[in-house]
Amino acid sequence: MPHNLDIGLLRAFVAVVDAGGMTAATRTLNLTQAAVSQQIKRLEDTFGEELISRERRNVRLTNAGERLFGRAKRLLALNDEIWSDMTTPVYEGEVILGIPSDIVTTYLPTFLKGFKQAYPKVQITIKCTSSVNLLDQLNAGKLDLTLTTEMECGPTGENLVRDRLVWVGARGGEAHRQRPLPVSIGCADCAFRAPIREVLHKAGIEWHSASEVTNTSAQVATAVADTAVMAVMASSVPNGLEVLGKESGLPSLPPFAVNLYLPKNGGTQIAQEMARHIRQAVAEQRRLAA
Repeated sequence: MPHNLDIGLLRAFVAVVDAGGMTAATRTLNLTQAAVSQQIKRLEDTFGEELISRERRNVRLTNAGERLFGRAKRLLALNDEIWSDMTTPVYEGEVILGIPSDIVTTYLPTFLKGFKQAYPKVQITIKCTSSVNLLDQLNAGKLDLTLTTEMECGPTGENLVRDRLVWVGARGGEAHRQRPLPVSIGCADCAFRAPIREVLHKAGIEWHSASEVTNTSAQVATAVADTAVMAVMASSVPNGLEVLGKESGLPSLPPFAVNLYLPKNGGTQIAQEMARHIRQAVAEQRRLAA
């Protein structure tokens, strides 16, 4: 005769093991410690085996607990996958996302894979240009939603995170010592251009533009080659470059905001769903970095 396992009890068991104790698991499960303990006891009664050896500072799995743990995690993953598949709306069509090239590698991978797995029938188109151009395209109906990097958040936007703007240069490089200072900078409407010009002027540092391109890869290449320095978000420092601190003699740069914009009418349902994925991914990234 088949027996049915209680998914809720298995979830409590896995949460206790992952958290390292009953008390820590209460936050994950949103239950009292007594309720968590009761669920573990019910699961042990189900199998007629002790699963967790209670110790003062942590929990230790018994042999039976070791046998159950891996299988329980797989069963929970399958349960959650089935639930998501059966309850998630099936969207089709296309969503066009704008994102500045300087934050593509930092933010795009955090949500794109999960969104594509959740909505495999949705075609995703990415457009990269300056934040000013992206907002113009959004207002013209050419984008479904966009991320931007700005000193502040506009009245129709939603600030996701504030980050430091930092100077970077080649590891062990000398470009930051040159005068005039060679700066690899974006095109005329690059959001970083004005604050870079302002802080260098206030510091009395002469400078010249070593490159004026929207393509971040080209800017990075000049910096890696030690022919220029550049400014990037602290969370988006490219490989091959290092942050140039106070010892470099370069003035501090202001913080910047990573913002999310949808059309004024709220956008399509699939755009709103992508926005939700973006919010969750950025929040999780901040949590892990804290």
